[in-house]
Amino acid sequence: MKEALLQYVWQFKMFNASNLKTTEGEPLEIIDYGQKNENAGPDFFNAKIRIGDTIWAGNVEMHIQASDWARHGHDMDKRYDSVILHVVIDNDRCATRQNGEVIPTLKLSINNEIEKQIMLLESEKSPILKCGAYWRKIPDDYLKIYFSQMLNERLCQKAKLITNELDKTNGDWEEILYRAIARSLGMGVNAMPFEQLAKALPLKYIYKQRDNLLQTEAMLLGQAGLLSEEIKDEYYLTLQREYLFLKKKFGLTPIDASLWRFAKMRPVNFPHIRIVELAALLHKTEHLFSKIMEARSSEQLHSLLTAEASDYWKEHYTFHEHSPRSTKKLGQTSIDLIIINAIVPLLFAYAQKREDYELQDRTIEILEDTKPEKNHIISIWNDMGITVHSAYETQAILEIKKCYCDRNDCLRCGIAHKILGKAAKQH
Repeated sequence: MKEALLQYVWQFKMFNASNLKTTEGEPLEIIDYGQKNENAGPDFFNAKIRIGDTIWAGNVEMHIQASDWARHGHDMDKRYDSVILHVVIDNDRCATRQNGEVIPTLKLSINNEIEKQIMLLESEKSPILKCGAYWRKIPDDYLKIYFSQMLNERLCQKAKLITNELDKTNGDWEEILYRAIARSLGMGVNAMPFEQLAKALPLKYIYKQRDNLLQTEAMLLGQAGLLSEEIKDEYYLTLQREYLFLKKKFGLTPIDASLWRFAKMRPVNFPHIRIVELAALLHKTEHLFSKIMEARSSEQLHSLLTAEASDYWKEHYTFHEHSPRSTKKLGQTSIDLIIINAIVPLLFAYAQKREDYELQDRTIEILEDTKPEKNHIISIWNDMGITVHSAYETQAILEIKKCYCDRNDCLRCGIAHKILGKAAKQH
């Protein structure tokens, strides 16, 4: 058994607290279990217990073996002089303060079913979803509440990052939106160079030329470092000339072209295509942030974000060779990812900043109205027979994975809490 499980059982009162006695045989009543300490020092602060006729207020420390008290040096540490109760599984040695006073000890018996469930979770071979077999048994009402909590935590964290960026742009929400959309277009593997591109080419320069699609393309492709080769292509040479002029005009410095990744990528996701789609979007719509603020649904956002690349790209994925003719535009899946990863966090951050609770609720509704993203992580849930219906649910699941599954931290997860709570009732 791990000490964390003992702490967990105490924190959530998963044991029979009636007729307790110390190891010395004195009656013991827990008035207040205290608050879990996440830092150095005793495990629980501000507890209150009655031993015999005396009420004690102070801290609680826990160990599997009582001898761990001395082994960890607590008997020589003044921070532990305030401990009023030592909770253990195996009482193999008494615990003392620095002055030699013996600390009352409670030998706790943990429900075998709880230990069994923890062992089953820890022995599960899946590196991501150890509790998958239990998910379908968890009531929908509980999942709904827990998803809401995890989604809110995820959006708050993203909103904090946006607010930090906002301070660096003097409160320019349009600029932050532009950067967020660019990063989202990177589809993970090219997110970093896309973000660098957006920072290397501020929106104010694009807006000076946005009425001219060719110049918008030239600025973005040039700043991406993708116009530095010698290619005999009329369109390419025109872009190159336009970029050299605009580069000098605005004092621009391109990013390193070697940052872009092409390996194992579908051609429709090549940086060239995503960049010209971004150019088309910026050319199509001015003051995009204010228009997004007015959108009431995922469908309206799709209409705003739909953009088709210029004719040259119907027969190209890069400048080097022709390809079968096809329209290159931001599709349903790409726009959904922009909504999930860029638009929703930005709207949530704006709502927090302005204390606009109606907008905050609308932001959540947009996620509920958006199709769930498809990736290998969500596929694992699907393979377990767990159906997800919207981006609202997938974002909550991804947060659960990040906070608990990735860290093997089942005891802090609300799903495991529900599983173990059911086990505790079987005692």
